[in-house]
Amino acid sequence: MVILITGASHTGKTVLSQKMLEKYKYPYLSIDHLKMGLIRSGNTDLTPMDDDKLTDYLWPIVREMVKTAIENKQNLIVEGCYIPFDWRKDFEEEYLSDIRFICLAMTDKYIEKHFEDIVGRESEIEKRIQDPDYSIESVKSDNREFIKGFTESGEKITLIDSDYIKTIESLL
Repeated sequence: MVILITGASHTGKTVLSQKMLEKYKYPYLSIDHLKMGLIRSGNTDLTPMDDDKLTDYLWPIVREMVKTAIENKQNLIVEGCYIPFDWRKDFEEEYLSDIRFICLAMTDKYIEKHFEDIVGRESEIEKRIQDPDYSIESVKSDNREFIKGFTESGEKITLIDSDYIKTIESLL
């Protein structure tokens, strides 16, 4: 089984991945770690700010890692925001049946009510550098983009609307 976890920034993808790793003992791949390894090693001229280009660059690599894990009957948790909305087109049914897809997004209402909590937990699992452009409006916009894109592609979105902890625990 491969579990793909994606969603907007600060939605708890890494927290969920960590909880799944602890519960299921599956290996875990952070697409952010892959991204930074490729950037720091000089294997790409892209920067951490090139989100759209990074999806196009990273997804073919991640996609083939997912296929390899499935072919070898290995479990894997893959987490990151660099999964394209139309990711399913890249897999035949024999692969799709072994993939569990989770997309996390927060509603505007949740963001407005819990923005300080969201900011306060941003380094709970990994250390983050505070983005100077990070605001309630940017978080809302990012979440809306994920909701729209994955919904239009026919994907189910796990909406965080009231109780964050219960929502995350329901996915375990």
